[in-house]
Amino acid sequence: MKKLLLVVLTIFLTACSANKTDLNNHSQNSTLNRRVNLINEEGKTVEERIKVPEGFERVEIPEDSFGAYLRNLPLKPHGSRVRYYNGAIKSRNVHEAVLDIDLGERDLQQCADAVIRLRAEYLYSKGLFNKIHFNFTNGFKADYSNWMKGNRIKVEGNRAYWVKREEYSNDYKSFRKYLDLVFAYAGTLSLSQEMKKVALDELEIGDVFIEGGSPGHCVIVLDLAENKETGEKIFILAQSYMPAQDIHILKNPANGDGNPWYSIRFGDELKTPEWTFTKDQLMRFED
Repeated sequence: MKKLLLVVLTIFLTACSANKTDLNNHSQNSTLNRRVNLINEEGKTVEERIKVPEGFERVEIPEDSFGAYLRNLPLKPHGSRVRYYNGAIKSRNVHEAVLDIDLGERDLQQCADAVIRLRAEYLYSKGLFNKIHFNFTNGFKADYSNWMKGNRIKVEGNRAYWVKREEYSNDYKSFRKYLDLVFAYAGTLSLSQEMKKVALDELEIGDVFIEGGSPGHCVIVLDLAENKETGEKIFILAQSYMPAQDIHILKNPANGDGNPWYSIRFGDELKTPEWTFTKDQLMRFED
């Protein structure tokens, strides 16, 4: 019997990652640790779906900012399940809501790719094409402005280079092909090397908790609120994972269902359902 339990445990750990979080091991020094339901089931965006706890207010942000884009991301109907790229349903229930963003039919849009996707989609929507660029794990810079000119990236072993193959185009279909290629050759390691470290007390929407490596993982801050009296900040996190799956808003197991907010007062470790980060692993896009 003991051998059987050990085998089952080993399969569980290796199937998800080497750094899973014990869902019952959450103790945060926060006014959030109470059973309240903050979900508006009819809400169609992050801001509409998830209400703030009593005493908190969403932080003010510029209308055209990355933060405003994330806060207003569309969501699938309440109760939607997280699906993998092949249509299968994720068995672990770690989400409070699912973003209404296409996933594709290949195992590409995993954790770092989800962050890349959201950042790139925002810049694309604003016409900021020259700011769309991400590095491959080997250091190659894949900039969208070069892709628009009809150049395509040829990969040979650990070498990548541009080759002229198409006419100029910035249509969305071509943009998505660019992203799929980035997803194939970028990851948490390359993404972490592109971003700058941020102090936890300077947390903003769009910041990323990231551990670069293999395995590695990252989650992105979708929204932020503050209690003006106590100064406590709280935030919402989203992720994709392995294999490629819908981007979803994470539960905070310490709060139970219906309250996905995390407190900035989490101590030295930020414990999410499928990964544990340290407070020193907070990063931000530089431009």
